[in-house]
Amino acid sequence: MSVRVRYAPSPTGLQHIGGVRTALFNYFFARAMGGVFILRIEDTDQERYDPRALQDIYDTYDWLGISWDEGPRVGGPRGPYFQSQRTELYREYAQKLVDSGEGYHCFCTAERLESLRSGQEARGEGQGYDRLCRGIPPEEARARKAAGEKCVVRLKVPLEGSTSFHDRLIGDIERANRDINPDPVLLKSDGFPTYHLANVVDDHFMGITHILRAQEWIPSGPLHILLYRAFGWTPPEYCHLPMVMGEDGKKLSKRHGSTSLVEFRDQGYLPEAIINYVSLLGWSYDDTRQMFSRADLERLFSLDRLNKAAAVFDYKKLEWFNGVYIREKPDAALKDELLPFMRRAGLVEDPATPEQEAVLLAAAPLVRERLRFLGDAPELLRFLFRDPPPYSREELLPKKTEPEEILRYLGEIRSLMEGFFHRSDPENEEEFRLLAERLHTRLGSLLMPLRVAVTGSKVSPPLFESIRILGKEKTVARLVAAMEMLAARE
Repeated sequence: MSVRVRYAPSPTGLQHIGGVRTALFNYFFARAMGGVFILRIEDTDQERYDPRALQDIYDTYDWLGISWDEGPRVGGPRGPYFQSQRTELYREYAQKLVDSGEGYHCFCTAERLESLRSGQEARGEGQGYDRLCRGIPPEEARARKAAGEKCVVRLKVPLEGSTSFHDRLIGDIERANRDINPDPVLLKSDGFPTYHLANVVDDHFMGITHILRAQEWIPSGPLHILLYRAFGWTPPEYCHLPMVMGEDGKKLSKRHGSTSLVEFRDQGYLPEAIINYVSLLGWSYDDTRQMFSRADLERLFSLDRLNKAAAVFDYKKLEWFNGVYIREKPDAALKDELLPFMRRAGLVEDPATPEQEAVLLAAAPLVRERLRFLGDAPELLRFLFRDPPPYSREELLPKKTEPEEILRYLGEIRSLMEGFFHRSDPENEEEFRLLAERLHTRLGSLLMPLRVAVTGSKVSPPLFESIRILGKEKTVARLVAAMEMLAARE
C-alpha cells in the first residue's frame, strides 16, 4: 500500500509548534515510506478565515524547506485542496446519509437550541442535542426543506453499543455510543460542512492511508469511525501523536513563551534547529543521538519510534540546538542569515551595499561563538556600521584609575595604531603587552578603555579583529573622541 498522508491546517491563526510538529511527522513519514504528503486547507469556517494565516502557512513551510506533493500552489489529481472549493461534494454526501437513513434533517432554531443548552446547564445535565428532529418522517422533512424552512443535516449516532478503533501508538480505543456527541451537525444551514463531515469525506476521496494528528483529537475518533461506517468506507490507520506540553505539565501555550513559528523566526532561530528539535518531541531514533538533518529524518523517521508519553517543550534545549547550528554555518552562509536582522535593525541597506556585505562577512566568524540567536547580531555588531552608543567617562576608567592616567594610556595606544594594521594579531598582542609593562599597568587596563572607545561597550567581539574590520580611520577617530571626553573638565 502506498502511503498517503496529509496536514490539514485551518487558516485562522499563525502556525504554532504543535501544528508544525504534526506537519513534520506527516512529511517525514511520507518521505521515509516513499509516499505522498498532501497539504489541505480546511477553510470552511469563513467567519474566522484570515488570508494572513493562509500566507503564514506557506511562509512557514517555505522557510522550513518542507514541500508538499499535492496541494495549493502545486495541484494534484485529488484536488481542489481548499475545502471551501469542495462544498458541492460535502452536500452530495450529506444527502446520501439522509437518503440511506444514517442522517436526518434538523429544523431546530438557534433559539430552541440555546434554550435547550440553558435548561441542561441549569439542571446540571450533560450538554448535547436531544434528538427532537430524529423522528420526523423523511417525507415531512423533505417537504419542509422544499418549502424553504432552514435546516441542518445531523448524523444518527447509535443509541446503544460502543464504537472502537485501533490506534497505531495507543492501541485499541473504545467509547460507548451514548458518550459520543449526540447526533452532531454535519452540514450547516448555509450549506457549509462541519469539520467532521469535511474531514472524513476529504480523507476518503484524497486516498489518505494514515492519519497522524495530536492526541487532543482522540475524542473525534469514534465519531469519524461511525461516519466511515455510514458511508461504507474503510477508515485510514490512526496514529494520535503525544501532546506537546510546557514544563509545568500543561498544554504548550503563550504563557510558556513563544509558540508561533514566526516568533521563533523573528528571534533568530535557524530552520535546521527548529526541525531537529521539534522532530524529537515525541520521537527518538535511539537513546543517544540528538543531531538530525532534514535529510536524515526523511530517511530514518518511523512510527515505531514514537513515544506514548507527552513531550515537554524545553526552550533552553531549543536554544542549545540553535547555537550548534549557528556555529556550523560557514562564514558566507552565516552572513546571509544575519543580513535580514541587520536590515531590520537599520544597520545595512536593503539591499546591502557590497561594502556592508564585506564587513558582515568579515565579522561573522567573530560573533559565531557568541550568538544564541541570529537576532543577537545587531547589538554585537552595531559599532561596525554606526558610531558607538554614548558612554560615560566612568565607563572608560578601570577600577582604581584616574582620567589623566587613562588619557595617557589612550595616547600611547593611538601611537600603536600607526603600525597596527601592518602587524599580525599575535604581534599586536605582544606590542600591547610590552606597552603595559612600560606603563607599569595591567594589560586589561589598556584594553578595557580601548574596547569602550571603539565599540561603546565593555563587552564586544574579539577586540583586535574588530579593530581590523573597523579600519584605522574610524578607530583613531573614536580614540580621539574618548581622549577629548577624558580631557574635558566636568
